Formats: sequence, structure tokens, C-alpha cells
Amino acid sequence: MLQTVAVIGGGPAGLMTADVLSRAGIKVSLYDAMPTVGRKFLMAGKGGMNITHSEPLVTFLTRYGTQRSYIEPLLKAFTPDAQREWIHQLGIATFVGSSGRVFPVDMKAGPLLRLWLHRLRKSGVNLYMRHVWTGWQRTDHIELFFNSPQGDCQVSVDAVVLALGGGSWARLGSTGAWVSFLLKNNIFVQPLKPSNCGFNADFSEDFCSRFAGRPLQTVRLFFTNAEGTSFSHQGELIVTETGLEGGLIYFLSAPLREEIVMSGSALIYLDLAPNRNTQFLVDRLSQPRGKQSLANYLRKHVGIEGVKAGLLREKASAADFDEPTRLGALIKALPIRLLSTRPLDEAISSAGGVDFSALDEKLMIRSQPGIFCAGEMLDWEAPTGGYLLTACFATGHAAALGALAWLNKTDADNKLSLS
Repeated sequence: MLQTVAVIGGGPAGLMTADVLSRAGIKVSLYDAMPTVGRKFLMAGKGGMNITHSEPLVTFLTRYGTQRSYIEPLLKAFTPDAQREWIHQLGIATFVGSSGRVFPVDMKAGPLLRLWLHRLRKSGVNLYMRHVWTGWQRTDHIELFFNSPQGDCQVSVDAVVLALGGGSWARLGSTGAWVSFLLKNNIFVQPLKPSNCGFNADFSEDFCSRFAGRPLQTVRLFFTNAEGTSFSHQGELIVTETGLEGGLIYFLSAPLREEIVMSGSALIYLDLAPNRNTQFLVDRLSQPRGKQSLANYLRKHVGIEGVKAGLLREKASAADFDEPTRLGALIKALPIRLLSTRPLDEAISSAGGVDFSALDEKLMIRSQPGIFCAGEMLDWEAPTGGYLLTACFATGHAAALGALAWLNKTDADNKLSLS
């Protein structure tokens, strides 16, 4: 008899699982609560579909922080290079940008998703939209329950892959509603937390109202946490109505978030002129200002203008501006205190999720044979830059292989019991 698998969740992990299983001859039905699949995938590609990163795998693996030991074997089984090759097989060419990030040639997620869905349908995958998963029970098979436009329904399958996403961007389907059900079934889930998120900072209302939405380009952020570990990264920030967001702070959001949890706040420093040394700045700031306005003086002598000048005025005192050595030091290390993360729903992704101790090495829930987990609902996190998407693909790939191994084992056991 043809074996059946239900994949619950139509994001990258769920779609990858369905792809691998269907091409292995498994009858796959994919369920999603939203009207269409891949909604967060499409949103993430709105400004340019960054699918992975070209850096060496040994460096790539360091991006997964404290959960690296769990993610590493999955990424070694489905590497960034394998992901690129998989995309090429769909008919989408890719290129490496100047930052090392990898993009489709047209920079768009839509064409990739359309070709992917076409292949899934050709492989016999049935897609059921607006189907909200409400639970399971065990019989000879796994019985799944859904709320659908036609009312409540029940589906009987041989195996299940849960790819329900995390808790960010709920409007696109990642609501985290699954957490309570798994906890009730004694499946250990770490609390969901914002990752790749903005932070509230100790800025005045006047500064935020004047500069919200403006970029802080080419700055270096560095800080040392309560345990003495130092972090430093260069990039771009954006001032918000309450603080800071952007790729630079997203990259360090995990240690910054944990520092706030441990210490109540996180003291960061911004180097507003990372390509200039302190002595150069002091020498330039020691030149007479004459009749120039302070804004023109900073712009002409040290290249500090716009939002950088506004931030310097926000944090420096009048006395600091009168003392070149102090002002130069502040330009190189301007202190800003981060008070809290922005809410989970505003974050690009989430940390926390199904604890790896609840899963075996094939991502099957130990207490629920035949039920697997994949994607962002697992307890891992990574910065933007292709790392999130690559791990989603890799976990979906791993869960599919795990389900295949499980189905083959149960099929062999059934044949043995009948002989």
C-alpha cells in the first residue's frame, strides 16, 4: 500500500520536506493555515531574495551560536552548495554578491516559489490551504485534526512532519500556537524569543522623532557582555521610533538579547567613523572652528553629518564638543544603552522552540514515533544573510530523510510480522 505523510506548514522547511518525500515515491499532503504557501518566504525576498551565503562551510557553521552542535550535522548533510545546486535544478540561476551572499539572478522569490510548487504538484503533492491543525491522536495510524473552510476534518497518515514556523510575523502564519499543544503532550519546548530584532534604546523622544527611519551607514558596533565575552561587527543601522534596528544589530541580536536578560540592559558602543583612527579625528577636531556652525564643522573636518551628527549631539555634552580629545573618543566609541528587544511579532525570526532533547538525531519526537519537526519551530537561531533559510532547508531535508527511514523500518516490521 502507498505510504502517506502529512506535512503541516507551507514554509521553506515544509516545502523541502514535501519535495524530498514526493520524489521518493511517498504520497504527500501538505496543509497550511494560510490561503497560500510561502508567505513569509515571499516577504523575506521582497528586498532581494538572499538564499544562502558563499563563505566556507567552516565559517558558515559558526553562525549558529550555542545550537551549532545540533544544526551542524544537518547542514553537512545539505550544505549551502547543495542548496544552490537544488535551486539550479529548478531552473533558477544564482550569483554571489559583493558581500558573499547568494541571490537568484532576478533577485526575486516569486519565480523560485512558482517553479517549486509546479514540481511539487507534478510529483503528486496535494496542497490543502486554510487548514488549521488542531491536534492528533494515535491509533494504528496517526490521526490528525484540522479546522478547514468545510468544517472540522480528520486525516489518517503513516507519518507527520511538523514545520509550523516560529512566533514572528504572525500575520504571515507563524503564530506559535502549536507551543501549547506540544507542551500539553509533554514535549519540551523552549520559550519563543525575538531574534534578528530591533531594540529599544535610551534615546530621547526628540531624537527619535527627528531621525526615525534614517540609516546609520558604515558604523561598527561592539560590546562586552557580563561574562567578559566581546563582540564586534560592522554594518548599517536604522533609527526607529524607539531605538535601533537593521542588519548590524540583527547580526548581534542573540548575545544582546541574552545580555539584557542577564543584566537588565546592554551597553553597546558605536564607532561612527570606523575607517578613521582616533588621532586623526583629534587632530582634525583641534583645528579652529571660526564662524562655522557646529554641523558644518563636523561635516567638513571629520565627515560626521546627518543622523550621525544627531546621534553625537544626543549623547555628547556641551563640554565634550569643546574638548577635541573627548569628542574624538566619543566618535570612536559612542555609548548607547539598549533597554529591551522589540516584541516577538516584529522580529524577523524567533529563537526557542522544540528542544533538541525531545528529538532523536533524525528529528523525530522521541515520545511520538512517526512525528517529526523541522524549520524555525526547532530551538535554534541564526542571523540574516542566508543562514536562516539554509537551516530551514537543511532541517526540512533531514526530517524528510528521517520520515523515509521510519516508513521503511515500519514497513519492514509489518512485513516481518506477517511472514
